[in-house]
Amino acid sequence: MLNNKLTLEINNNTLTIELNKYGRQADGSVLIRYGDTVMFVSACSKKEQKEAKPFLPLIVDYRQYTYAGGKIPGGFFKREGRPSEKEILISRLIDRPIRSLFPEGYSFDTQIVALLLSADLENEPDTLGVIGASAALYFSDIPFTTPLGAVKVGYIDNEFIINPPQSLLEKSPLNMTVIGTEKGIVVIEAASLEIEEDKIIEGVIYAQETINKIIKLQKDLYEQLNIKKREYSIQKLSQETFNNIEQKISTPLTDAFKADCQKERNKKLREIQKSILEDIPKDNEDEIKEINEIFYQVQKKVVRNLILNKGERPDGRSFDEIRPITIETGILPRTHGSAIFTRGETQCLATVTLGTFEDTQTIDGLGEKTEKQFMLHYNFPPFSVGEVSFLRGPGRREIGHGALAEKAIVTSLPRDEGEFPYTIRVVSDILESNGSSSMATVCGSVMALMDAGVPISTTVAGMAMGLITEEDRHIVLTDIAGLEDHFGDMDLKVAGTEKGITAIQMDLKVPSIPIEVFKEGLLKARDARLKVLDKMKAELSGPRPEISPYAPRIISIYVKPSKVGLVIGPSGKTIKSIIAETNAKIDIEESGKVNIASPDMEAVKKAEQMIKDLTAEPEVGKTYSGKVVRIEDYGAFVKIMPNADGLLHISEIANFRVKNVRDEIKMGQTLNVKVISIDENNKVRLSKKALESRSNSSPNPQNKFNKNSYSSRHNPKKNRF
Repeated sequence: MLNNKLTLEINNNTLTIELNKYGRQADGSVLIRYGDTVMFVSACSKKEQKEAKPFLPLIVDYRQYTYAGGKIPGGFFKREGRPSEKEILISRLIDRPIRSLFPEGYSFDTQIVALLLSADLENEPDTLGVIGASAALYFSDIPFTTPLGAVKVGYIDNEFIINPPQSLLEKSPLNMTVIGTEKGIVVIEAASLEIEEDKIIEGVIYAQETINKIIKLQKDLYEQLNIKKREYSIQKLSQETFNNIEQKISTPLTDAFKADCQKERNKKLREIQKSILEDIPKDNEDEIKEINEIFYQVQKKVVRNLILNKGERPDGRSFDEIRPITIETGILPRTHGSAIFTRGETQCLATVTLGTFEDTQTIDGLGEKTEKQFMLHYNFPPFSVGEVSFLRGPGRREIGHGALAEKAIVTSLPRDEGEFPYTIRVVSDILESNGSSSMATVCGSVMALMDAGVPISTTVAGMAMGLITEEDRHIVLTDIAGLEDHFGDMDLKVAGTEKGITAIQMDLKVPSIPIEVFKEGLLKARDARLKVLDKMKAELSGPRPEISPYAPRIISIYVKPSKVGLVIGPSGKTIKSIIAETNAKIDIEESGKVNIASPDMEAVKKAEQMIKDLTAEPEVGKTYSGKVVRIEDYGAFVKIMPNADGLLHISEIANFRVKNVRDEIKMGQTLNVKVISIDENNKVRLSKKALESRSNSSPNPQNKFNKNSYSSRHNPKKNRF
């Protein structure tokens, strides 16, 4: 009996894949493990369909249950709810590489379900999901015949590391996921700290070796199992009809694609489509569907032929040319920062809101709860492409684009919370879209951040690159527009600074591309990015010196950790009273850090002074004004600070001998006193006479002999009281 278990050593950990042991009703299933991170992945595809579709209806769902990390869900309902942002992003990461590897024409509903069953919090599950989906499909009868490999790449101490643990990855300036086939790369996701292009390329080449091992592992077993892939029929288009329509509309389509604007082009396309449908009866649905599909395929052929064979882009640009860019900042008077970034017919409105420590987003994942201080949200309303539909919550595409832009920008934000203790929310509303709205979001968001006075360390810009391939020929396109993205073979998004790259996302519509093509795209993206950065810096060379007058004012002060309880008070009574008196927001941490926020700077300063007074400590040699709070025979206790009393001994009240403390000092009296000592137990000794001159304080200025005074001092039997 063949062993349906695959193992491979990767960076001192064992990758294990068990085939069809669990979930055996699925078409294909695997249990995949790396370290103590374990995932179950299933693949199912319908065997029958009512009608063929012109696309692959692929559904990918990744879920991570809290039991995988030994936790119970928070909140009222103790079960998992809607997918988290991380689950959606991993679902997208699994979807994107496998979608392009299904055979052309296969349109049966297909679903991948990936369930995280155990998480060691050191080995991330995303690459396991990709490998698991590849194996579940490959070792099933579903017609998927190109296995994948996926790895993470870190760069630590000037060395690349494959699948570094999370604890090391946090210290790495590069966090890159590379997915590929044995012929080339398919998907790249990267976040980096201004890493140069050559280093990124070196990391991809380094990853390919391990990817090939993962693929070989699957292929070796596949050859032994004698798996028979299911047969399916493809509804082919009539070649005669195709040729007739192509001959009729190729020239009008070429003219339409060269229209000056997208509105005019869409109008001409609708007219062309109407012309080839007008003679077909409306009840002949099958023929109408076929004609519509032919119309689409002819459009694709015309655009690709125009670029690849005629050397022309639909809008007349050269292959390396960027569309015209205009930038406006500070356009919204009441937002804390705003900008409109327009590139060609893609337009992004970016706004910035500066919040306080109360506005952070709590991330309750499998590990410890964390707080997120920077959020970027991307919206794609239907009017941006001239469509009509309901405004719903963000879909997977919106979440993915927002996450990419956030990843690109976050490295330029202040890393020291004390430098800029604000919670930052950026919203990108796409007002118009004709290609690369995610990279317009990067540029617009950075301009809005600078307009808001956020002290970013460097300016970040983004550029989207496209690709048209045919056999051994290819053309890389800079700043792709909608048509080139729609009918092209690659969408390579690269964001970065003058020094290097901060984020990459590459998707393909072809099975893979060689590393040389990726390198060409990356280097051309750098040249384009530098041009965009020049445009951005011409509008704003750096962050504005002051934040908006409508933004809250936040300051941070530090108190001794031992004083934290004093500031809070019993049941929070003290801090609540400060908040009530000043109307400021106050957040105090166990470390002693205190954040104070309010739109009114005077309120901030007042709260700051109250906390400082509350936590201040007496200093030897300093003078204080305090109220007498207790009187004893041996002296008086004076409250010199809200949290500090000191003893004014009877011998330190005056420059003459005081017989009775109460003769000189009254309860509630305010005195000026000097701190003369503080012992190891923090007991404070005060002096009043140290502030008084001897001549003015003496009851006998003429220094005449006083018999009573002398006798009481030297004869204890007389006049003691």
